Amino acid sequence: MRQVIYIWNYLDWGGAQIYFFGLIREIKKYAKVRIIMPEGSNRQLIKFIENLGVEYEFFEGKTDIAPAQTLKRKIKRHQTKVKSELKMLEYLDKQNLENTIVHIELAPWQSLLALIRLSRKTRVFITMHNSLPPVPAWRYALWRAKFAIIERFANFHIFASNEDAKKSLKPLVSEKFYEKIKVTFTNVNPDEIDEALAEEIKRDELLEKHQIPKDKFLVFCVGQFIDRKGRWTFLEAAQKVFESDKNVVFVWIANSKPDDKELKRAENYGLGENFVFITSDEVGKEHIDLFKLLRLADIFALVSFQEGLPISLLEAMALGIPSISTNVNAIPEAVKHLETGWLIEAGDADHLALAINSLKNDKELREKLSHNGREFVLANFNEKVVAKIALEAYRESFEIESE
Repeated sequence: MRQVIYIWNYLDWGGAQIYFFGLIREIKKYAKVRIIMPEGSNRQLIKFIENLGVEYEFFEGKTDIAPAQTLKRKIKRHQTKVKSELKMLEYLDKQNLENTIVHIELAPWQSLLALIRLSRKTRVFITMHNSLPPVPAWRYALWRAKFAIIERFANFHIFASNEDAKKSLKPLVSEKFYEKIKVTFTNVNPDEIDEALAEEIKRDELLEKHQIPKDKFLVFCVGQFIDRKGRWTFLEAAQKVFESDKNVVFVWIANSKPDDKELKRAENYGLGENFVFITSDEVGKEHIDLFKLLRLADIFALVSFQEGLPISLLEAMALGIPSISTNVNAIPEAVKHLETGWLIEAGDADHLALAINSLKNDKELREKLSHNGREFVLANFNEKVVAKIALEAYRESFEIESE
């Protein structure tokens, strides 16, 4: 194995890139690592990559992952996706891919032809972060046909970043292929967590910097400010808590700021200064800067409707923050109700408000969830362990003869 290339074709970034970084810190000890991403990528992301000490490059062309509500918009988005994939493959065609792993952010049900073309040239890995959603029978049959084609290529491999994502593939692939899928969990960097916990936190300075009211009980969330992440459930629960307790402040951290329409809707919940929105570039240039800010939180709440195993949740738990999340997909693999965290059903603002009030008034329970959550995450989602599983799979792929 001469080199490993990590590549994606979209500008929005988040858990998938943090997952890659966890692998890279270990993989770079054994092979050259390069990251390839589209032009126009976020400057903060680039800074994180520079801190990894690996090479990075850009290709011309990005995909459009924004929601499409009309047929015209869907057609345009699909055309953009195809063009972006062609640009990405053309860039890779110019590379020396001998003895190379390409770990790419594409999916067989969406990008079959691109994966076939790449698998003819080199060893290809993808990671499934989310379980496949329910779809009509005809589409499911089409997916099954696509997997039947791609799994014939010995150079093609799949990781799953949680057990739920792997199980969703079981009806779509052969038993032999399914058994080869390794679970490389979404993971945390324990050294970075410990470094953040060891540093002295200047609480008043951070509160003032981000215009967070002082002497308040703080509920944080980190994630894209989108419907799937439960943003309106979060704010509806905040409103319910605020009606009876003005001493709780809700903070949401995201990579990008909401548009004017979204901000107006958020303002309509009447929280005023008790809701604070922060963009990640305002937090700092280092990932550890986010951890320092998160240490201000009394509770972490991520109430998604659909998820893989969210890195922000694992990091909050590893930092010892009592966490609330939803009983969906892979989240229960980390959050055990009233043991390592508090589980609610997606969309249940009443239960979220109850959980926040209960934890606020029960210091003993907060301490229990803080301790148990941290211990469970560090024991089961350690990036060093996960990266070694990935490294072994990369090496094993060289022992397989391409068909």
